[in-house]
Amino acid sequence: MEPSFVEKHDPYAALKVPEFRLYVAARWCITIALQIQAVVVGWQIYQITKDPLSLGLIGLAEAIPSIIVALYAGYIADNYNRKMIIISTISVLVFCSAALLFFTLDAGKTILAIGVLPIYLVIFLSGIARGFLGPANFSFMPQLLPHRRYYANAITWSSTTWQAASVAGPAIGGLLFGFLGITAAYAVDVALTVLALGFYLLIKAKPLPETSEKLSMKESLLSGIKFVFGNQLILGAISLDLFAVLFGGAVALLPIFASDILQTGPQGLGFLRAAPAIGSVLMALYLAHRPINVNAGKKMLLCVAGFGVCIILFGISRNFWFSLAMLALSGMFDSISVIIRSTLIHTFTPEYMKGRVSAVNNIFVGSSNEIGSFESGAVARLMGVVPSVVFGGCMTILVVGITALKAKKLRNLQM
Repeated sequence: MEPSFVEKHDPYAALKVPEFRLYVAARWCITIALQIQAVVVGWQIYQITKDPLSLGLIGLAEAIPSIIVALYAGYIADNYNRKMIIISTISVLVFCSAALLFFTLDAGKTILAIGVLPIYLVIFLSGIARGFLGPANFSFMPQLLPHRRYYANAITWSSTTWQAASVAGPAIGGLLFGFLGITAAYAVDVALTVLALGFYLLIKAKPLPETSEKLSMKESLLSGIKFVFGNQLILGAISLDLFAVLFGGAVALLPIFASDILQTGPQGLGFLRAAPAIGSVLMALYLAHRPINVNAGKKMLLCVAGFGVCIILFGISRNFWFSLAMLALSGMFDSISVIIRSTLIHTFTPEYMKGRVSAVNNIFVGSSNEIGSFESGAVARLMGVVPSVVFGGCMTILVVGITALKAKKLRNLQM
């Protein structure tokens, strides 16, 4: 029997499904682990190199392998056991976390004597694993729900979980690193990744969705791209997020702001990293109780523009608390965009194609975080840290204007 939200909205409907709760718990743990790792790796590499471009290269080292495997990862997710793909990729992430921990021990420190290349190699390997994890995770979640009506609510809670973990992760990473040291921070990273693996193991495997599709591997690999480019709503939403994240992402440069501009140290870096997610969590919790039903397209465009304004104000700020406020507000705006885009993709994509469409989405949006990190580092080296952040925010606003003119269906979207 379906819960009462069929007649009356139930903000906790998806959380009443036991396997979805396990999925949420696993996502919570792996997100905290990856956020801790991101904070510690960024600070560690910047302290070694003192080069903003080296921070951008962290994102590039993860994005390149993720993009390379994306289409094949989507094909695998639509044709093979999704749970086993998730278990395999999380196991690789456990190995990567353990390797970073090993580099901080006496036995492993000699490896870093040659420089930061070993760290980049580990990040490259984790990029491959995350490239396969994304499509499998995306397409596995709907199979845990008893009805399509749960999608929007499940996406909201999944996003809330991710963002809440993104609040805790950077703060925990910064505090662990600042007070207990780098080895303790990486040890917690390993423990949480193992815990995530355990939660996924408790979820039963699901059969692949039925399909009458008969395509060659080449045709199947390209079908996700054709589907996305043939749907103006999905293409418009993905493109908007792609360029907003590509130009408006200041996260990669936060170690510089924490160290040189705001002078807050690793503890302050943790809070700066957490601020956007705090805003996102607050907004996602609000949307769980007050979902967007009208003028979703216009609201999405306005929120991405608001995100760009917040990035500009953050760039010119010299006050730690104002900087935190702008990052938190940017997270609120971003949360709305993420939830609308994810709901669109889940709603308009057939179940048997979700792996491949998710892979295309990861190429556009997922990897744009890492490529945006490289862009931020490269532009910061060319024109300076603050001008690069302001430039990125301005470009985000320009992208919103172009999208509003070109994507009429997205502009007029109702949900």
